[in-house]
Amino acid sequence: MDIKSILNNWIVKNVLLAVAFIAGLVLLSTVLLSLITQHGREITVPDFTNMTLQEARKAASEAHVRILVTDSTYVKRLKPGAVYLQTPKAGERVKRGRRVRLTTNTLVPKEVVMPALVGYSMRQAKAELVRTGLTLGRLIYIRDIATNNVLRQQRGGVDIKAGTRLASGTTINLVVGLSPNDNMTYTPKLIGKQYLHAVDLTQESSLNVGQLHFDETVKTYADSVSAVVYQQRPAASQQVRMGTEMSFSLTTDPAKVPAQTSTKK
Repeated sequence: MDIKSILNNWIVKNVLLAVAFIAGLVLLSTVLLSLITQHGREITVPDFTNMTLQEARKAASEAHVRILVTDSTYVKRLKPGAVYLQTPKAGERVKRGRRVRLTTNTLVPKEVVMPALVGYSMRQAKAELVRTGLTLGRLIYIRDIATNNVLRQQRGGVDIKAGTRLASGTTINLVVGLSPNDNMTYTPKLIGKQYLHAVDLTQESSLNVGQLHFDETVKTYADSVSAVVYQQRPAASQQVRMGTEMSFSLTTDPAKVPAQTSTKK
């Protein structure tokens, strides 16, 4: 029996049709599952910092993410309406369609209420300051049984009571405990990190921001916001005492940033 005769057999035809139908269903299911789960379709979150909302919407559309303004604060020297903070941060890997929450700069400083931070951990207090619209300044360590437990909250060296009304963006210093048995930390890797992210990493490592050097490419406050670290002191991964100052140099020139760490995160 030749191949043509076999293919013309109704039983063979039905089997072949069934196989083709099943294969089609499998292929369709795979495509639909891929579209639903966005498997393997992760993208890099753009840097919306210092953009207007119109610019941010365009960048978000091109990057296949969504933006949502969830808060506003007042930042001196930053242009009104510009994006100040974003979550997730620039450079993080997320699925297509992910919503990025933005904090924008207001035209005038709004008043906020100083929260009660005594008894909080340093990280909890920092998160509460950010949520309220205030800025963490220095971490002032004093001997105590519990490390990073907030003991006092201050503005300009003077204790400030919870409930005090302040201008959004006011800098608050925290007096925190430091146990003799738990007083060391490791310096973070700041090279290639954007200015605000570098400050966050420094504070989250129980360290203070020391001297900042902006090179000749940084001419405005907007430039400083987008600038990245190309030198840091002490170097990354050094064990130091909590409260130590981290100094870093920043630039908007990518050629100055070491190639292996030039991606902003």
